[in-house]
Amino acid sequence: MKLTESQIQDLYAFTRQHFVEHYDLQTELVDHLANDIETQWQDQPKLSFEDAKNIAFKKFGIFGFMNAIEQKQKAMNKRYRKYLWAELRKWFELPQIIGTIALFVVFYVMFSIGHTNVFSIVMYAIITAWAMYKSIQLNRQFRKRKEISNKKWLLEEMIFKQAGGTSLIFLSQLYNVFIIPEKFEMSTLFLTLFSLGFTALVLINYISFQIIPNKAEKLLNETYPEFSL
Repeated sequence: MKLTESQIQDLYAFTRQHFVEHYDLQTELVDHLANDIETQWQDQPKLSFEDAKNIAFKKFGIFGFMNAIEQKQKAMNKRYRKYLWAELRKWFELPQIIGTIALFVVFYVMFSIGHTNVFSIVMYAIITAWAMYKSIQLNRQFRKRKEISNKKWLLEEMIFKQAGGTSLIFLSQLYNVFIIPEKFEMSTLFLTLFSLGFTALVLINYISFQIIPNKAEKLLNETYPEFSL
C-alpha cells in the first residue's frame, strides 16, 4: 500500500503541529514517516493510517521531532559557515586582496595619528549602524519571500536573518572597543592587530549582509533541488 496525496499532506500538517516550521525539514520528516507507515502496512495491511502515523512518530522518542530539528540546524549552520569562509578567503586572493590591504592601511594610518579610542568608536559605530540597517532590510526581504512562496527554508532564514544577530553582538561590544586602546601601549604590534581586527570586522559584515544574501538564489538551489519548483 502507498500513501495517498491527502495522507501526505496530512503528514505535512502533522509536522507543523509539532513545531517543525521549515519546509525542508518537514519534507525530510514526511518522507521518513511515510516510509515507516508503508513498511508497517506490509506487515499489517489493516492498520489504520492514524495508528500507523502515531506508531511512526513514537519512534522519535519522548522529545518528538526536537532532536531532528537540532541536527538539521547544526548541519545548516555548518553549511552557512562554509559559505562565509569561502567568501572570506576570496578577499585574500587576487584581485580582492588589493582592497583588503588598502582597507587595512586606512585603519592603520587612522589609528596611528592619535585619538585611537575616538577613531575606533566612530568606525565601530558606523559599521554597527550599517549592519543594523542591512539587518532590517534583509528581514523585510525575508518576510516578502515567505509571503510569496508560503514556505520557510532553514538555510534561507539563516541567510536573511542570522546576520542580524551579529549586529547585536557588535553593538554590545561598543564600550570594550572604546577602552581597549586605553589599556594597551600604542605599539606597532598593537596597531597592526587592532587594524587587522577592524579589517576582518568590515569584511565579515560585508560578506554576511551583502554578498551571501545576493547569492541566496544560487545557494538555495544548490542546497534544495526542489527550491526552484
